[in-house]
Amino acid sequence: MKILETHLKKGFARVLPQSLDDLWHLYNIIYRGDQVYAKTTRIIKVQEEYARPQPGRRITLTIGLKVERVLWDRSLNRLRVHGVIIDVPEDIGGKGTHHTLNIVTDQPLTIVKTQWLKHQINRLEKASHVETPLVLLVSIDDEEFAVAVLHQYGLEAKTEGNVQIPGKLEAERRDEAFKSFFKEVLQSLTEVWSNLKCPIVILGLGFVKNDFVKFIQRNSLEVAEAIADVKSVNSSGLTGINEALRSGVLTKTLKNARMAEETRLVEEVLARLGRGTNDVAYGFEEVAKATEYGAVDRLLLTDTMLRESPDEERIELEKVMRQVEEKAGQISVVSSEHEAGAKLQGLGGTAALLRFPIG
Repeated sequence: MKILETHLKKGFARVLPQSLDDLWHLYNIIYRGDQVYAKTTRIIKVQEEYARPQPGRRITLTIGLKVERVLWDRSLNRLRVHGVIIDVPEDIGGKGTHHTLNIVTDQPLTIVKTQWLKHQINRLEKASHVETPLVLLVSIDDEEFAVAVLHQYGLEAKTEGNVQIPGKLEAERRDEAFKSFFKEVLQSLTEVWSNLKCPIVILGLGFVKNDFVKFIQRNSLEVAEAIADVKSVNSSGLTGINEALRSGVLTKTLKNARMAEETRLVEEVLARLGRGTNDVAYGFEEVAKATEYGAVDRLLLTDTMLRESPDEERIELEKVMRQVEEKAGQISVVSSEHEAGAKLQGLGGTAALLRFPIG
């Protein structure tokens, strides 16, 4: 994401999103009550006395909204920012009415806040300096396969399939079945990869994943050269991909992927809860209490907590976030689009890793 201009003391940042992940960052930065300025289109009608009514004419202009809600429209690769018009050319009119801005890549926008929180600034800066590549994940065994793309915002499943492979006593039929199966998976993989040209990670059980890699090397040198890693997991399909993210076997390959870090943090929360060592808190009341003690080392909260909480609850939540930052704690906003986010949401949407146990 390009940062075109910032003056955070005056409350504004002008940015240019360049990828789908940039839109995801903006989705987690723009809150209800903010102001957003961007280009949009409006239909105007020119009425002349005694003239026959003319159809409206669509024009492009820049307007400002006071944000009421932000919608993530992944299917159309855009954000929909809905709110009340606060700034519009006088000759166009419409101030005080509702409007929706469609925020897409390669279209600049300006965000104005009464106060920029530290974690929002950090997220904006990270998006502008780190170009996290997409990663294509393939999970395969002798029963099923799955192809998915790992974005910063979560997994996007592309293809899944099942197969029935004959037993070891039918060696010839078994070999032919594997060749046919590998051909199908490679075709699905190639169709996705040809549009993305990104690193590929092969996951799976035992010998199947290794045989599939050899099959790729024999049949598609270009795809083979894109394979960044081959890892073992105990499950297949999308379950195997989620297992790899949870277990950390992809940490090196995906070191810049936000989702892998979010998954690691949520799993640490669950592990501490399992040990019962009192160095973890969950739910708003417990987290707020730990914050008062200065015990919070890392605050985790889901993006839905920030976007969908009623105003009074969000004000209290942001108060806790500021206290955590003032006491040198870190904040991670976890995407609800992937499994780790769903687990955190199940804990009330808020949790904290503590510096020391509290009773």
